[in-house]
Amino acid sequence: MMQHRNISPIGWQAASKQGVVAAGAAAAVAAGIAILEQEGNAADAAVATILALNVTDHGACSIGGEVPVLIFDAQQQEVKSLSGQGSAPLSPQAIDWYMSNGIPNYDMKMAPVPSVVDLCITMLQRYGTKTFAEIIAPTLALLDAGQAAWHPNLAITLRRMVEEEALTSGNREARLQAACDRFYGRNAQRNDIAEELEAFYIQQGGFLRREDLAAHKTLIEEPVAVDYRGYTVYKCGPWTQGPYLCQALRLLEGFDLKRMGNFSAEYVHVVTEAIKLAMADRDAYYGDPAFVDVPLARLLSDAYTDLRRPLIDRQQASLAARPGDPYGMQPLKGSGVFRPGVGGTTTCVVADRWGNMVAATPSANVYHAGGSGTTGISYGNRLRSLNTTPGHPNCIQPGKRPRITLTPTLVLKNGRPVLAISVAGGDLQDQAALTLLLDFIEFDMAPAAAVVAPRFATDHHQDSFDPNPMREQTFLQPGSLTISAQIDQGVRDDLARRGHHVVAKEGPIAVPVMLYADQATGVYYAAGDPATGRHAAGLDESL
Repeated sequence: MMQHRNISPIGWQAASKQGVVAAGAAAAVAAGIAILEQEGNAADAAVATILALNVTDHGACSIGGEVPVLIFDAQQQEVKSLSGQGSAPLSPQAIDWYMSNGIPNYDMKMAPVPSVVDLCITMLQRYGTKTFAEIIAPTLALLDAGQAAWHPNLAITLRRMVEEEALTSGNREARLQAACDRFYGRNAQRNDIAEELEAFYIQQGGFLRREDLAAHKTLIEEPVAVDYRGYTVYKCGPWTQGPYLCQALRLLEGFDLKRMGNFSAEYVHVVTEAIKLAMADRDAYYGDPAFVDVPLARLLSDAYTDLRRPLIDRQQASLAARPGDPYGMQPLKGSGVFRPGVGGTTTCVVADRWGNMVAATPSANVYHAGGSGTTGISYGNRLRSLNTTPGHPNCIQPGKRPRITLTPTLVLKNGRPVLAISVAGGDLQDQAALTLLLDFIEFDMAPAAAVVAPRFATDHHQDSFDPNPMREQTFLQPGSLTISAQIDQGVRDDLARRGHHVVAKEGPIAVPVMLYADQATGVYYAAGDPATGRHAAGLDESL
Protein backbone atom coordinates (compact mmCIF):
# COMPACT_ATOMS: atom_id res chain seq x y z
CA MET A 1 0.00 0.00 0.00
CA MET A 2 1.26 3.45 -0.86
CA GLN A 3 2.12 5.51 2.20
CA HIS A 4 0.47 8.90 2.48
CA ARG A 5 2.94 11.74 2.73
CA ASN A 6 2.83 15.44 3.29
CA ILE A 7 4.69 17.69 0.89
CA SER A 8 6.60 20.45 2.59
CA PRO A 9 5.91 23.97 1.33
CA ILE A 10 8.00 24.87 -1.68
CA GLY A 11 10.52 27.47 -0.55
CA TRP A 12 14.26 27.78 -1.02
CA GLN A 13 15.27 25.09 1.49
CA ALA A 14 13.84 21.78 2.66
CA ALA A 15 14.61 18.79 4.91
CA SER A 16 13.19 15.27 4.75
CA LYS A 17 14.07 11.61 5.29
CA GLN A 18 11.77 10.56 2.45
CA GLY A 19 13.04 12.57 -0.48
CA VAL A 20 13.89 16.08 -1.61
CA VAL A 21 14.09 18.08 -4.83
CA ALA A 22 15.91 21.36 -5.42
CA ALA A 23 15.79 23.02 -8.83
CA GLY A 24 14.68 26.17 -10.62
CA ALA A 25 11.02 27.20 -10.70
CA ALA A 26 8.65 26.08 -7.97
CA ALA A 27 6.36 24.30 -10.45
CA ALA A 28 9.25 22.14 -11.68
CA VAL A 29 10.15 21.21 -8.10
CA ALA A 30 6.49 20.33 -7.56
CA ALA A 31 6.63 18.01 -10.60
CA GLY A 32 9.53 16.06 -9.11
CA ILE A 33 7.97 15.97 -5.65
CA ALA A 34 4.70 14.66 -7.13
CA ILE A 35 6.57 11.69 -8.62
CA LEU A 36 8.30 10.97 -5.31
CA GLU A 37 4.89 11.09 -3.63
CA GLN A 38 3.69 8.48 -6.15
CA GLU A 39 6.48 6.11 -5.02
CA GLY A 40 8.81 7.07 -7.84
CA ASN A 41 12.53 7.04 -7.12
CA ALA A 42 15.14 9.76 -7.57
CA ALA A 43 15.65 8.94 -11.26
CA ASP A 44 11.92 9.17 -11.94
CA ALA A 45 11.63 12.44 -10.02
CA ALA A 46 14.71 13.92 -11.70
CA VAL A 47 13.29 13.18 -15.17
CA ALA A 48 9.94 14.71 -14.22
CA THR A 49 11.73 17.79 -12.87
CA ILE A 50 13.98 18.13 -15.94
CA LEU A 51 11.05 17.90 -18.34
CA ALA A 52 9.03 20.43 -16.35
CA LEU A 53 12.02 22.80 -16.20
CA ASN A 54 11.96 22.88 -19.98
CA VAL A 55 8.63 24.69 -19.63
CA THR A 56 9.02 26.67 -16.40
CA ASP A 57 12.64 27.71 -17.02
CA HIS A 58 12.38 27.89 -20.80
CA GLY A 59 15.05 30.23 -22.05
CA ALA A 60 17.52 28.65 -19.64
CA CYS A 61 16.84 25.14 -20.93
CA SER A 62 14.87 23.34 -23.61
CA ILE A 63 13.95 19.84 -24.73
CA GLY A 64 16.00 20.75 -27.80
CA GLY A 65 19.01 21.32 -25.55
CA GLU A 66 21.13 19.17 -23.26
CA VAL A 67 21.39 17.86 -19.70
CA PRO A 68 24.44 16.00 -18.31
CA VAL A 69 23.61 13.83 -15.30
CA LEU A 70 25.44 12.12 -12.46
CA ILE A 71 23.52 9.44 -10.59
CA PHE A 72 24.26 7.29 -7.55
CA ASP A 73 22.48 3.95 -7.90
CA ALA A 74 21.82 2.64 -4.38
CA GLN A 75 21.18 -0.91 -5.60
CA GLN A 76 24.44 -1.17 -7.53
CA GLN A 77 26.32 1.14 -5.11
CA GLU A 78 27.93 3.04 -7.97
CA VAL A 79 28.05 6.45 -9.65
CA LYS A 80 27.55 6.80 -13.39
CA SER A 81 27.68 9.73 -15.79
CA LEU A 82 24.95 10.07 -18.43
CA SER A 83 25.97 12.11 -21.44
CA GLY A 84 22.87 14.13 -22.22
CA GLN A 85 24.72 16.13 -24.85
CA GLY A 86 23.95 16.26 -28.55
CA SER A 87 26.67 16.29 -31.19
CA ALA A 88 27.62 18.13 -34.36
CA PRO A 89 26.05 16.99 -37.66
CA LEU A 90 27.43 13.80 -39.19
CA SER A 91 27.73 15.35 -42.65
CA PRO A 92 31.38 15.95 -43.67
CA GLN A 93 30.13 18.72 -45.96
CA ALA A 94 28.55 20.47 -42.96
CA ILE A 95 31.84 20.28 -41.06
CA ASP A 96 33.69 21.66 -44.08
CA TRP A 97 31.27 24.60 -44.05
CA TYR A 98 31.95 25.29 -40.36
CA MET A 99 35.71 25.10 -40.86
CA SER A 100 35.47 27.60 -43.72
CA ASN A 101 32.86 29.96 -42.28
CA GLY A 102 33.00 29.50 -38.51
CA ILE A 103 30.20 28.49 -36.11
CA PRO A 104 27.54 31.21 -36.26
CA ASN A 105 25.48 32.77 -33.49
CA TYR A 106 21.67 33.17 -33.60
CA ASP A 107 21.36 30.61 -36.38
CA MET A 108 20.14 27.01 -36.54
CA LYS A 109 23.65 26.00 -37.63
CA MET A 110 24.79 26.47 -34.01
CA ALA A 111 22.36 23.81 -32.71
CA PRO A 112 23.49 20.29 -31.78
CA VAL A 113 21.29 17.21 -31.96
CA PRO A 114 18.57 17.52 -29.27
CA SER A 115 19.52 15.19 -26.44
CA VAL A 116 17.11 15.74 -23.56
CA VAL A 117 14.46 13.24 -24.68
CA ASP A 118 16.93 10.38 -25.15
CA LEU A 119 18.63 11.22 -21.84
CA CYS A 120 15.32 11.14 -19.99
CA ILE A 121 14.19 7.87 -21.60
CA THR A 122 17.58 6.23 -21.01
CA MET A 123 17.52 7.31 -17.37
CA LEU A 124 14.01 5.90 -16.90
CA GLN A 125 14.97 2.61 -18.57
CA ARG A 126 18.20 2.11 -16.64
CA TYR A 127 17.33 3.57 -13.24
CA GLY A 128 13.65 4.49 -13.05
CA THR A 129 10.37 2.69 -12.35
CA LYS A 130 7.71 4.84 -14.01
CA THR A 131 6.19 5.05 -17.48
CA PHE A 132 6.67 8.02 -19.77
CA ALA A 133 2.96 8.79 -19.44
CA GLU A 134 3.29 9.07 -15.66
CA ILE A 135 6.47 11.13 -15.79
CA ILE A 136 5.26 13.59 -18.43
CA ALA A 137 1.86 14.31 -16.81
CA PRO A 138 3.05 17.34 -14.75
CA THR A 139 4.75 18.85 -17.82
CA LEU A 140 1.65 18.39 -19.95
CA ALA A 141 -0.42 20.11 -17.26
CA LEU A 142 1.96 23.07 -17.39
CA LEU A 143 1.80 23.20 -21.19
CA ASP A 144 -2.00 22.94 -21.26
CA ALA A 145 -2.23 25.88 -18.87
CA GLY A 146 0.44 27.90 -20.68
CA GLN A 147 0.06 30.91 -22.94
CA ALA A 148 3.14 30.79 -25.19
CA ALA A 149 2.61 29.98 -28.87
CA TRP A 150 4.89 26.92 -28.69
CA HIS A 151 3.11 25.35 -25.67
CA PRO A 152 0.33 23.53 -27.59
CA ASN A 153 2.78 22.33 -30.25
CA LEU A 154 5.12 20.82 -27.66
CA ALA A 155 2.13 19.23 -25.89
CA ILE A 156 1.15 17.53 -29.16
CA THR A 157 4.71 16.25 -29.63
CA LEU A 158 4.85 14.81 -26.12
CA ARG A 159 1.39 13.24 -26.45
CA ARG A 160 2.56 11.51 -29.62
CA MET A 161 5.27 9.89 -27.52
CA VAL A 162 2.70 8.89 -24.88
CA GLU A 163 0.57 7.41 -27.68
CA GLU A 164 3.53 5.41 -29.00
CA GLU A 165 4.22 4.04 -25.54
CA ALA A 166 0.58 2.92 -25.25
CA LEU A 167 0.53 1.33 -28.73
CA THR A 168 3.63 -0.76 -28.07
CA SER A 169 3.61 -4.24 -26.55
CA GLY A 170 6.31 -5.63 -24.31
CA ASN A 171 7.81 -4.56 -21.03
CA ARG A 172 8.18 -1.02 -19.64
CA GLU A 173 11.64 -0.57 -21.14
CA ALA A 174 10.46 -1.59 -24.64
CA ARG A 175 7.51 0.80 -24.45
CA LEU A 176 9.76 3.61 -23.32
CA GLN A 177 12.11 2.90 -26.22
CA ALA A 178 9.23 3.07 -28.67
CA ALA A 179 8.28 6.52 -27.39
CA CYS A 180 11.89 7.64 -27.78
CA ASP A 181 12.21 6.13 -31.25
CA ARG A 182 9.22 8.08 -32.50
CA PHE A 183 10.95 11.30 -31.51
CA TYR A 184 14.30 10.38 -33.09
CA GLY A 185 12.95 8.79 -36.27
CA ARG A 186 13.87 5.21 -35.43
CA ASN A 187 10.31 3.87 -35.53
CA ALA A 188 9.36 1.41 -38.27
CA GLN A 189 5.92 2.99 -38.76
CA ARG A 190 5.64 6.45 -37.22
CA ASN A 191 8.43 9.02 -37.54
CA ASP A 192 6.32 12.16 -37.68
CA ILE A 193 8.23 14.03 -34.95
CA ALA A 194 11.62 13.47 -36.58
CA GLU A 195 10.21 14.37 -39.99
CA GLU A 196 8.85 17.66 -38.68
CA LEU A 197 12.10 18.41 -36.88
CA GLU A 198 14.07 17.81 -40.07
CA ALA A 199 11.70 20.04 -42.06
CA PHE A 200 12.24 22.80 -39.49
CA TYR A 201 16.03 22.40 -39.62
CA ILE A 202 15.98 22.68 -43.41
CA GLN A 203 13.64 25.68 -43.33
CA GLN A 204 15.99 27.43 -40.90
CA GLY A 205 19.10 26.69 -42.96
CA GLY A 206 20.56 24.17 -40.52
CA PHE A 207 22.59 21.06 -41.25
CA LEU A 208 20.89 18.56 -38.90
CA ARG A 209 18.96 15.75 -40.57
CA ARG A 210 17.03 12.62 -39.59
CA GLU A 211 20.25 10.59 -39.79
CA ASP A 212 21.67 12.76 -37.00
CA LEU A 213 18.56 12.26 -34.87
CA ALA A 214 18.48 8.50 -35.43
CA ALA A 215 22.17 8.09 -34.60
CA HIS A 216 21.96 9.93 -31.29
CA LYS A 217 22.57 7.84 -28.17
CA THR A 218 22.96 8.74 -24.50
CA LEU A 219 26.29 7.31 -23.37
CA ILE A 220 26.48 5.89 -19.85
CA GLU A 221 30.06 6.48 -18.78
CA GLU A 222 32.41 6.12 -15.86
CA PRO A 223 32.71 9.46 -14.09
CA VAL A 224 35.95 11.21 -13.21
CA ALA A 225 36.71 11.01 -9.49
CA VAL A 226 39.25 12.30 -6.98
CA ASP A 227 39.56 11.97 -3.23
CA TYR A 228 39.71 15.14 -1.14
CA ARG A 229 39.92 15.17 2.68
CA GLY A 230 38.10 11.82 2.98
CA TYR A 231 35.42 12.60 0.38
CA THR A 232 35.23 11.23 -3.19
CA VAL A 233 34.19 13.91 -5.67
CA TYR A 234 32.63 12.79 -8.97
CA LYS A 235 32.37 14.77 -12.21
CA CYS A 236 31.38 14.01 -15.80
CA GLY A 237 34.21 13.43 -18.26
CA PRO A 238 36.24 15.91 -20.35
CA TRP A 239 33.35 16.45 -22.79
CA THR A 240 32.41 18.82 -19.93
CA GLN A 241 34.58 21.23 -17.98
CA GLY A 242 33.98 19.12 -14.86
CA PRO A 243 37.38 17.46 -14.47
CA TYR A 244 39.07 20.82 -13.91
CA LEU A 245 37.29 21.02 -10.54
CA CYS A 246 39.04 17.75 -9.70
CA GLN A 247 42.37 19.25 -10.80
CA ALA A 248 41.77 22.30 -8.61
CA LEU A 249 40.99 20.11 -5.60
CA ARG A 250 44.22 18.17 -6.12
CA LEU A 251 46.17 21.45 -6.11
CA LEU A 252 44.36 22.69 -3.00
CA GLU A 253 45.15 19.52 -1.04
CA GLY A 254 48.58 21.02 -0.40
CA PHE A 255 47.20 24.05 1.48
CA ASP A 256 45.66 24.38 4.93
CA LEU A 257 42.53 26.19 3.80
CA LYS A 258 40.78 25.79 7.13
CA ARG A 259 43.59 27.58 8.92
CA MET A 260 43.43 30.42 6.39
CA GLY A 261 39.75 30.95 7.22
CA ASN A 262 36.79 31.23 4.87
CA PHE A 263 36.61 34.51 2.92
CA SER A 264 40.08 35.57 4.07
CA ALA A 265 42.30 37.21 1.46
CA GLU A 266 44.76 34.33 1.60
CA TYR A 267 41.99 31.76 1.08
CA VAL A 268 40.34 33.59 -1.83
CA HIS A 269 43.74 34.17 -3.43
CA VAL A 270 44.93 30.55 -3.26
CA VAL A 271 41.62 29.10 -4.46
CA THR A 272 41.48 31.58 -7.35
CA GLU A 273 45.04 30.77 -8.41
CA ALA A 274 44.26 27.03 -8.35
CA ILE A 275 41.20 27.67 -10.52
CA LYS A 276 43.33 29.60 -13.03
CA LEU A 277 45.81 26.74 -13.40
CA ALA A 278 43.12 24.09 -13.71
CA MET A 279 41.13 26.11 -16.26
CA ALA A 280 44.25 26.65 -18.36
CA ASP A 281 44.53 22.88 -18.70
CA ARG A 282 40.81 22.68 -19.46
CA ASP A 283 41.24 25.12 -22.32
CA ALA A 284 44.29 23.31 -23.70
CA TYR A 285 43.38 19.63 -23.40
CA TYR A 286 39.66 18.90 -22.90
CA GLY A 287 37.42 17.57 -25.66
CA ASP A 288 35.12 14.67 -26.52
CA PRO A 289 37.07 11.55 -25.41
CA ALA A 290 35.39 9.56 -28.18
CA PHE A 291 37.47 11.64 -30.61
CA VAL A 292 40.59 12.77 -28.73
CA ASP A 293 42.92 11.25 -26.18
CA VAL A 294 42.52 13.55 -23.18
CA PRO A 295 45.42 12.89 -20.74
CA LEU A 296 43.21 12.88 -17.65
CA ALA A 297 45.19 10.32 -15.70
CA ARG A 298 48.30 12.47 -16.12
CA LEU A 299 46.45 15.72 -15.39
CA LEU A 300 45.16 14.28 -12.10
CA SER A 301 48.34 12.41 -11.14
CA ASP A 302 50.39 13.08 -8.02
CA ALA A 303 53.48 13.85 -10.12
CA TYR A 304 51.77 16.44 -12.31
CA THR A 305 49.96 18.03 -9.36
CA ASP A 306 53.23 18.32 -7.45
CA LEU A 307 54.79 20.06 -10.46
CA ARG A 308 51.95 22.53 -10.84
CA ARG A 309 51.28 23.44 -7.21
CA PRO A 310 54.46 25.56 -6.76
CA LEU A 311 53.21 27.82 -9.57
CA ILE A 312 50.75 29.25 -7.04
CA ASP A 313 52.48 32.33 -5.64
CA ARG A 314 51.03 32.91 -2.18
CA GLN A 315 51.41 36.69 -2.53
CA GLN A 316 51.01 37.53 -6.23
CA ALA A 317 48.14 36.97 -8.67
CA SER A 318 49.07 35.44 -12.02
CA LEU A 319 48.16 37.42 -15.14
CA ALA A 320 49.10 34.69 -17.66
CA ALA A 321 47.32 31.64 -19.00
CA ARG A 322 49.53 28.75 -17.86
CA PRO A 323 48.61 25.29 -19.13
CA GLY A 324 51.03 22.59 -18.12
CA ASP A 325 52.62 19.76 -20.10
CA PRO A 326 51.19 16.46 -18.81
CA TYR A 327 52.94 14.53 -21.61
CA GLY A 328 56.44 15.78 -20.89
CA MET A 329 55.60 16.14 -17.18
CA GLN A 330 56.61 19.79 -17.08
CA PRO A 331 54.85 22.46 -15.01
CA LEU A 332 54.39 24.77 -18.02
CA LYS A 333 53.58 24.03 -21.63
CA GLY A 334 54.97 27.34 -22.84
CA SER A 335 55.26 30.97 -21.93
CA GLY A 336 51.49 31.44 -21.54
CA VAL A 337 49.22 33.70 -23.56
CA PHE A 338 46.59 36.18 -22.52
CA ARG A 339 44.43 38.78 -24.17
CA PRO A 340 41.73 41.06 -22.77
CA GLY A 341 38.89 40.19 -23.93
CA VAL A 342 26.45 33.91 -21.55
CA GLY A 343 23.69 32.06 -21.97
CA GLY A 344 21.12 30.04 -20.06
CA THR A 345 21.22 27.01 -17.76
CA THR A 346 19.15 25.76 -14.85
CA THR A 347 19.60 23.30 -11.99
CA CYS A 348 18.29 20.04 -10.51
CA VAL A 349 19.26 17.80 -7.57
CA VAL A 350 17.11 14.95 -6.21
CA ALA A 351 17.35 12.26 -3.51
CA ASP A 352 14.91 9.54 -2.46
CA ARG A 353 14.23 7.35 0.59
CA TRP A 354 16.13 4.41 -0.94
CA GLY A 355 19.41 6.31 -1.04
CA ASN A 356 19.52 7.15 -4.75
CA MET A 357 20.82 10.62 -5.64
CA VAL A 358 20.88 12.63 -8.88
CA ALA A 359 22.61 15.85 -9.92
CA ALA A 360 21.68 17.30 -13.32
CA THR A 361 22.34 20.56 -15.15
CA PRO A 362 19.73 21.18 -17.88
CA SER A 363 20.51 23.84 -20.46
CA ALA A 364 20.07 25.04 -24.02
CA ASN A 365 20.77 28.77 -24.35
CA VAL A 366 17.38 28.76 -26.07
CA TYR A 367 16.75 30.67 -29.29
CA HIS A 368 13.39 31.30 -30.94
CA ALA A 369 14.59 33.56 -33.75
CA GLY A 370 12.98 31.19 -36.23
CA GLY A 371 10.29 29.90 -33.91
CA SER A 372 10.17 26.24 -32.96
CA GLY A 373 8.32 24.75 -35.90
CA THR A 374 5.34 22.43 -35.57
CA THR A 375 6.96 20.34 -32.81
CA GLY A 376 7.38 23.12 -30.24
CA ILE A 377 11.03 22.05 -29.85
CA SER A 378 13.24 25.13 -29.68
CA TYR A 379 16.97 24.97 -30.28
CA GLY A 380 20.16 26.04 -28.56
CA ASN A 381 23.68 27.19 -29.35
CA ARG A 382 25.90 24.53 -27.82
CA LEU A 383 27.91 23.89 -31.01
CA ARG A 384 29.50 27.27 -30.23
CA SER A 385 31.30 25.44 -27.44
CA LEU A 386 33.32 23.73 -30.18
CA ASN A 387 35.88 25.65 -32.22
CA THR A 388 37.39 25.58 -35.71
CA THR A 389 41.05 25.40 -34.69
CA PRO A 390 42.67 22.54 -36.67
CA GLY A 391 44.27 20.03 -34.33
CA HIS A 392 42.62 21.43 -31.20
CA PRO A 393 41.01 18.72 -29.01
CA ASN A 394 37.73 20.65 -29.11
CA CYS A 395 37.71 21.30 -32.88
CA ILE A 396 34.41 20.47 -34.58
CA GLN A 397 34.15 17.05 -36.27
CA PRO A 398 31.22 14.98 -37.59
CA GLY A 399 29.23 13.59 -34.66
CA LYS A 400 31.49 15.18 -32.02
CA ARG A 401 30.18 16.43 -28.68
CA PRO A 402 31.18 19.97 -27.73
CA ARG A 403 33.19 20.46 -24.54
CA ILE A 404 30.42 22.05 -22.52
CA THR A 405 30.35 24.07 -19.30
CA LEU A 406 27.46 22.03 -17.86
CA THR A 407 28.85 20.17 -14.88
CA PRO A 408 26.84 18.46 -12.10
CA THR A 409 28.67 17.22 -9.01
CA LEU A 410 28.17 14.19 -6.72
CA VAL A 411 30.19 13.52 -3.57
CA LEU A 412 30.44 10.25 -1.61
CA LYS A 413 31.86 9.52 1.83
CA ASN A 414 32.56 5.94 2.87
CA GLY A 415 30.88 4.76 -0.34
CA ARG A 416 27.58 6.52 0.34
CA PRO A 417 26.27 9.75 -1.24
CA VAL A 418 26.61 12.87 0.84
CA LEU A 419 26.35 15.84 -1.57
CA ALA A 420 24.77 16.74 -4.89
CA ILE A 421 25.42 20.13 -6.48
CA SER A 422 24.13 21.76 -9.63
CA VAL A 423 25.07 25.27 -10.73
CA ALA A 424 23.98 27.47 -13.64
CA GLY A 425 26.32 30.11 -14.98
CA GLY A 426 28.45 28.99 -17.92
CA ASP A 427 32.15 29.26 -17.08
CA LEU A 428 31.16 30.17 -13.50
CA GLN A 429 29.61 26.77 -12.81
CA ASP A 430 32.52 24.82 -11.38
CA GLN A 431 33.99 27.90 -9.75
CA ALA A 432 30.80 28.19 -7.70
CA ALA A 433 30.63 24.40 -7.19
CA LEU A 434 34.20 24.46 -5.84
CA THR A 435 33.36 27.17 -3.31
CA LEU A 436 30.26 25.22 -2.21
CA LEU A 437 32.32 22.06 -1.77
CA LEU A 438 34.94 23.89 0.26
CA ASP A 439 32.25 25.64 2.32
CA PHE A 440 30.96 22.18 3.27
CA ILE A 441 34.17 20.15 3.59
CA GLU A 442 36.51 22.75 5.08
CA PHE A 443 34.06 24.97 6.96
CA ASP A 444 31.13 22.67 7.90
CA MET A 445 28.47 24.75 6.15
CA ALA A 446 25.08 23.15 5.48
CA PRO A 447 23.37 23.76 2.11
CA ALA A 448 21.13 26.55 3.42
CA ALA A 449 24.21 28.44 4.59
CA ALA A 450 26.46 27.59 1.63
CA VAL A 451 24.08 28.65 -1.16
CA VAL A 452 23.71 32.15 0.31
CA ALA A 453 27.34 32.56 1.40
CA PRO A 454 29.62 34.99 -0.48
CA ARG A 455 31.18 33.65 -3.66
CA PHE A 456 33.98 34.70 -5.98
CA ALA A 457 35.05 33.89 -9.53
CA THR A 458 37.48 34.84 -12.25
CA ASP A 459 37.26 35.46 -16.00
CA HIS A 460 40.93 34.47 -16.30
CA HIS A 461 40.20 31.80 -18.95
CA GLN A 462 39.01 31.28 -22.50
CA ASP A 463 35.34 31.93 -23.24
CA SER A 464 33.65 28.54 -23.61
CA PHE A 465 31.06 30.04 -25.97
CA ASP A 466 33.44 31.69 -28.42
CA PRO A 467 34.40 29.35 -31.30
CA ASN A 468 37.06 31.73 -32.65
CA PRO A 469 39.87 29.57 -34.10
CA MET A 470 42.41 32.01 -32.62
CA ARG A 471 41.97 30.67 -29.11
CA GLU A 472 44.19 33.29 -27.44
CA GLN A 473 41.73 35.93 -28.65
CA THR A 474 38.93 34.29 -26.64
CA PHE A 475 40.73 34.88 -23.34
CA LEU A 476 38.43 37.07 -21.27
CA GLN A 477 40.04 39.16 -18.48
CA PRO A 478 43.54 38.35 -17.18
CA GLY A 479 43.75 38.64 -13.41
CA SER A 480 40.05 39.41 -12.97
CA LEU A 481 38.38 38.61 -9.66
CA THR A 482 34.67 39.20 -9.12
CA ILE A 483 33.83 38.92 -5.45
CA SER A 484 30.65 39.27 -3.41
CA ALA A 485 30.29 42.75 -1.97
CA GLN A 486 29.46 41.03 1.36
CA ILE A 487 33.15 40.20 1.76
CA ASP A 488 34.98 42.73 3.91
CA GLN A 489 36.52 45.75 2.17
CA GLY A 490 39.85 45.05 3.87
CA VAL A 491 39.94 41.61 2.27
CA ARG A 492 39.19 43.11 -1.14
CA ASP A 493 41.94 45.68 -0.68
CA ASP A 494 44.42 42.93 0.26
CA LEU A 495 43.48 40.96 -2.87
CA ALA A 496 44.01 44.05 -5.01
CA ARG A 497 47.48 44.50 -3.49
CA ARG A 498 48.26 40.91 -4.54
CA GLY A 499 47.55 41.92 -8.16
CA HIS A 500 43.95 40.80 -8.60
CA HIS A 501 41.70 43.11 -10.62
CA VAL A 502 38.92 43.13 -8.02
CA VAL A 503 35.28 43.96 -8.80
CA ALA A 504 32.72 43.80 -5.98
CA LYS A 505 29.31 42.43 -7.01
CA GLU A 506 26.12 43.12 -5.07
CA GLY A 507 24.07 40.32 -6.59
CA PRO A 508 24.68 36.57 -6.68
CA ILE A 509 27.61 35.01 -8.55
CA ALA A 510 26.26 31.94 -10.41
CA VAL A 511 23.05 30.05 -9.59
CA PRO A 512 23.47 27.05 -7.25
CA VAL A 513 21.37 24.32 -5.68
CA MET A 514 22.83 21.88 -3.16
CA LEU A 515 21.70 18.68 -1.44
CA TYR A 516 23.25 17.09 1.65
CA ALA A 517 22.58 13.61 3.04
CA ASP A 518 23.30 13.46 6.78
CA GLN A 519 24.56 9.89 7.10
CA ALA A 520 24.12 9.88 10.88
CA THR A 521 20.42 10.84 10.93
CA GLY A 522 19.23 9.89 7.45
CA VAL A 523 17.88 13.39 6.85
CA TYR A 524 18.28 15.09 3.47
CA TYR A 525 18.84 18.84 3.42
CA ALA A 526 18.33 20.72 0.15
CA ALA A 527 18.59 24.40 -0.69
CA GLY A 528 18.89 26.77 -3.61
CA ASP A 529 20.01 30.37 -3.57
CA PRO A 530 16.73 32.32 -3.18
CA ALA A 531 18.27 35.39 -4.80
CA THR A 532 18.48 33.40 -8.05
CA GLY A 533 14.95 31.99 -8.05
CA ARG A 534 15.88 28.49 -6.83
CA HIS A 535 13.34 26.34 -4.98
CA ALA A 536 13.33 23.19 -2.83
CA ALA A 537 10.79 20.86 -1.23
CA GLY A 538 10.67 17.51 0.52
CA LEU A 539 8.41 14.64 1.55
CA ASP A 540 7.52 13.63 5.08
CA GLU A 541 5.50 10.62 6.18
CA SER A 542 2.18 11.31 7.86
CA LEU A 543 0.49 9.15 10.44
